[in-house]
Amino acid sequence: MQYAPPPLFKQGTPARVRVAIYILAAIVMLMVDSRLHSLTQVRQAIGFVLYPVQKVAMVPRDVLWGIGNYFASITFLHQEIGELRKRELEHAQMLQQAEQLAGENAHLRRLLELNERLQVESIPAEILYDARTSYARKVVLNRGTNDGIVAGQPVIDESGVIGQVTRTFISTSEVTLLTDKDQAIPVQSVRTGVRSIAYGRGQPGYLELHFMEANADIQPGDILVTSGIDGLYPPGLAVGEVIDFNSKASGVFNHIVCRPLAGLDRNRQVLVLLTDMNIEPRPPEEDEEEQSGKKRKSSDIAAARRKAGVR
Repeated sequence: MQYAPPPLFKQGTPARVRVAIYILAAIVMLMVDSRLHSLTQVRQAIGFVLYPVQKVAMVPRDVLWGIGNYFASITFLHQEIGELRKRELEHAQMLQQAEQLAGENAHLRRLLELNERLQVESIPAEILYDARTSYARKVVLNRGTNDGIVAGQPVIDESGVIGQVTRTFISTSEVTLLTDKDQAIPVQSVRTGVRSIAYGRGQPGYLELHFMEANADIQPGDILVTSGIDGLYPPGLAVGEVIDFNSKASGVFNHIVCRPLAGLDRNRQVLVLLTDMNIEPRPPEEDEEEQSGKKRKSSDIAAARRKAGVR
């Protein structure tokens, strides 16, 4: 049986011939275009016509790529934000430490300048912790008997007196602040030279001058320094500033409140003055009877010499 179409439908060139013709035409066009570049405009026109079709055909691909990039970018942004926050915290901590070190450096420079001006040998120390209680105001230093610290030595900073060493250990020592209620220090007014004793008030953090006469030349703003008459504190160290001056009703004594000039609650670096604590005791006074006896004895010897004619 033959399945070929009837002669009525056999029309035109066979398929194999047409394929061969198309291939030959394509080869010729390629050769002509490569040599003469005559089909450039034709390609541009065809590309312009087919560009919208290409864009429409690539829409599903672009949508899928966009969705993938969106989720990938969100994940990346979350990771980057986490890293940036971590770096921000690290930088903030470093900045705070840098500011603290800068402040300590400036404070140490001022202490070094003060140490060079002082005529008393001193040793730098650092406050380890605050030992304040409801009854006392004390701090603990990182210097002890191994460093030559003994009880009674003054502790100062660049602004003035902080307190006094009251207890010592091998590697640490305890300092009682000026504002402690059991602490007292001899002071003198820079303006008038009036001497007095400054006592701590305890928790409020102020000093008081007790038993000042009503006619004493003291007024708010006066600077008080150590008088040096106790033999413990070198003279001329800044202690406080008079901030309140009230006369009592009796008119005999005045109530004077002072503000400490030293950074009692601000700085950690201080200087301990290595003053000589072996103060010679005052020679004992002789009794009046012994003195009168010696005077009578010397007068009797002189009279006996006169009688004997001895000069």
